[in-house]
Amino acid sequence: MAEHPRRYKLILTYDIDGDVHDNYFQFVLGEMVPALQAQGLQMSGAWHTAYGDYPKRLVEFIADDQAALEALLKTPLWANLERRLRGFVTNYTKKTVPLRDDVFQF
Repeated sequence: MAEHPRRYKLILTYDIDGDVHDNYFQFVLGEMVPALQAQGLQMSGAWHTAYGDYPKRLVEFIADDQAALEALLKTPLWANLERRLRGFVTNYTKKTVPLRDDVFQF
């Protein structure tokens, strides 16, 4: 029986700049998410922190395997999406981790 490649998660955390909420949502929902989905990533969650000293937003995308995710993160498409996202946010971080279905990953 062939072993399936391990899926990976791209986790983005950040705070949304106060005066750009509408433009941020138009970009993320209208451009960024569809572009990443067209490249094979699936959005698995978007979380908002209501209380505490944590980033206000955590967004997750799942890739079928680590190689596919790493390849995407080296493309001009990703560089452009990330650059544009960073124009709407502060305290931005990006990381990739092996997917674990049984726990919240931060």
